[in-house]
Amino acid sequence: MFGLVDAVSFYARAEKVFDPSIRHKPVVVLTNNDGCICAVCPLARQLGVPKFIPYFKIKSFLEKHNVVVRSSNYELYADLSDRMMNVIARYSDNHYVYSIDESFLHFKNFSSVNNWHKYGHMIRKAVWRETRLPVGVGFGATLTLAKAANHASKKLSGFDGVAVIDDTSSRKEILSRMSLTDVWGIGNKLGKRLSILGLNNGWDLANQSPKVMRSQFGVVVERTVNELNGMPCLQWDEIGQDKQEIFSTRSFGKRVTDEYTLKAALSSHASIVAAKVRRQGSLIKRLVIFASSSPHDDRYYKKSFVYEFPMATDNTIKLVSAISYVFDNIYKQGVSFYRCGVGGVELESSLFRQKDMFTVSVNNPPLMKCYDEINHRYGRGSIEVAAAEKNDKWAMRRNFLSPSYTSKWSEIPKIIC
Repeated sequence: MFGLVDAVSFYARAEKVFDPSIRHKPVVVLTNNDGCICAVCPLARQLGVPKFIPYFKIKSFLEKHNVVVRSSNYELYADLSDRMMNVIARYSDNHYVYSIDESFLHFKNFSSVNNWHKYGHMIRKAVWRETRLPVGVGFGATLTLAKAANHASKKLSGFDGVAVIDDTSSRKEILSRMSLTDVWGIGNKLGKRLSILGLNNGWDLANQSPKVMRSQFGVVVERTVNELNGMPCLQWDEIGQDKQEIFSTRSFGKRVTDEYTLKAALSSHASIVAAKVRRQGSLIKRLVIFASSSPHDDRYYKKSFVYEFPMATDNTIKLVSAISYVFDNIYKQGVSFYRCGVGGVELESSLFRQKDMFTVSVNNPPLMKCYDEINHRYGRGSIEVAAAEKNDKWAMRRNFLSPSYTSKWSEIPKIIC
């Protein structure tokens, strides 16, 4: 049996954990630079607040209905996610963190559960008691069915936060109430193609021939059909494959015109990319560096450059050095830069790679390990290369940022008795 535990409106509910004054108010969370709404709590959803709409378009509506607005507090969310995952991991013999607010459980050698519905509520109560985060729990014979059960636990009427698909009856009840695009792995574009065949919901898809689905839509849909019928086809390594490209990009909080600030921003992005690459055990062979003005400017300017390393690397210092090497090809005096970014576009495995007998490796694993451990313990940016000097001109705009309750001594919650 598989399980999926998923937090309900994670970002928005995380904002309420340490702030009792907003626990019973509608809350929305904004994306980088306070651009769009990315998270909506249930109370705000009842007001009809949509996701992924620009904040400025709905600002007056939010003020009218006294909706609490928060900037994305990634430090807080990451810490609460770690706490939640640690609680969930105690309830199975195999645990896989799928995203910041989702984790799969596999009960392969776990025979002590007699009532899955009751066990799901045990998990929910433990997470709520220790983190104050509400979660939905779904169980199924495959990863896809566990995902479907989790959807039912949170989105379909008649369920109380826990749903179990353990027989044909429960499978039909839940899948027949799910639209095609609610099925894991079926996007909007694919859903439209399937609807042309007369398929309207997950149960319709489950009753198709896997071989026919493969011939018309590929192996992914074939696997989905098999999984919906209780035949496991997916493994942990297939749902968490390494990324083939890793980017770090962002719009500036204020327009940037001087070369020193732009170079610092690019160096910071290179540092972020290097950390992400090391986290998944990869090395960078080609690095893309770009900067641009706004496409709405009268004279739109965009320049990019690809730097190729003699040997693939994950060394932050080498990536920042590449920025300095190509910078004069990107910067142009008089341009008001609106956005910049860095990306590793040709990644290699750090474990399985062909070494060069005549080129000395530029990697420094002990130094980078120390670098990452310091930033992990004390917060990202605690230690940084000198070229990535922090500057308010290019730092992310977060005008509605809540305190870092769990990662900064100065912002730890105070209780007055």
